[in-house]
Amino acid sequence: MNSIEFPLLDQTTENSVISTTLNDFSNWSRLSSLWPLLYGTSCCFIEFASLIGSRFDFDRYGLVPRSSPRQADLILTAGTVTMKMAPSLVRLYEQMPEPKYVIAMGACTITGGMFSTDSYSTVRGVDKLIPVDILRQMNLVSGTRFELVTRGFSVLCSTN
Repeated sequence: MNSIEFPLLDQTTENSVISTTLNDFSNWSRLSSLWPLLYGTSCCFIEFASLIGSRFDFDRYGLVPRSSPRQADLILTAGTVTMKMAPSLVRLYEQMPEPKYVIAMGACTITGGMFSTDSYSTVRGVDKLIPVDILRQMNLVSGTRFELVTRGFSVLCSTN
């Protein structure tokens, strides 16, 4: 994690009690919460978006969606990834600070889905672009189950 910068303080106070305590507090607060960057393109992401809403309220678990990769420590990919979108996904992943995690959700993200056989422009698995920590196979028939998604998040939180 990047250290907190204090432009008004003198360089001699860089390792003082105040700045190290603030760094410890910041690290402690991020330890048990994941800030996901949502990278969704299709059906699975629409199903996942319902989990962010008020019915399941992921904020109470410390999952606060971020719009900037520099603030996120988890990228959640859902939906078809095309060859044209591949460089932007890799770039977003590279902009994330360490430690960073990836959850691939849905058949289209994991294997290319129904587009993997006939389409020349589909990436056949996001793991060919970025390292994936957790794979969640889901489809429209079974729907996105709240328990499956929260189990994936709890596995990542327990590794911290």
